[in-house]
Amino acid sequence: MLKIDGLSVAIDSQQILHNVNLHIKPGELHVLLGPNGSGKSTLIGSIMGFTRYMVTAGRIYFKEQDITDLPIDERARLGIGIMLQRPPTVRGLSIRQMVSICGKHQVDVEKLAARVNMQELLDRGVNEGLSGGEIKRSELLQLMAQQPELVMMDEPESGVDLDNIALVGEAVNYILQSGGTKADGNRQKAGLIITHTGHILNYVQADTAHIIYQGTITCHGKPRTLLDCVREQGYERCAHCLVKGEQQ
Repeated sequence: MLKIDGLSVAIDSQQILHNVNLHIKPGELHVLLGPNGSGKSTLIGSIMGFTRYMVTAGRIYFKEQDITDLPIDERARLGIGIMLQRPPTVRGLSIRQMVSICGKHQVDVEKLAARVNMQELLDRGVNEGLSGGEIKRSELLQLMAQQPELVMMDEPESGVDLDNIALVGEAVNYILQSGGTKADGNRQKAGLIITHTGHILNYVQADTAHIIYQGTITCHGKPRTLLDCVREQGYERCAHCLVKGEQQ
């Protein structure tokens, strides 16, 4: 589904990512962990094609197609979707209109909105005057309409109170499961989720976790194992587990 080979990325001539390699198969959900400033958001922004990220080396492949130089809209049409941590406010465009635009097919906006308790906010401007939790649910609603084959989410649980985190988890699972499953019962869609707290892991079944440290993916393992390592020893200690032969 997604293949990243030797990706290096700069922002305003400052190198942020260094030789990143990442492969995600159809049906897999991967989690990305790392301290602030390590390159997590830069990685998913580069996959989506945001112009502020300059690819200086390496290639990005989606479903075996080289998308490294494709514009954002073409990547979205191919089936890549993203949930931003801090999306912009779009005045003059209602959430209802945005969801309809995002719809891969004709969508029942009211029905989808009910899944994330957004019915009363559909006629508000996109992210205009919304709380942090409402913005998260608005982003999820747009992804539910888009039905991307690769879903990327930047801290979906941040700014969400405990009463609504389960709702976010249910929406994430709905997005990943929409479109049906394969004959073996496994989902067809793939995902990459950035998380600091790991709370989202209580609601979604992730296959693999990666630690990104100083712009490089340094460690791979089971999500709970790596999260426990980070909590107990910090990112720097866990980031060198491969070198020291201590990866679990």
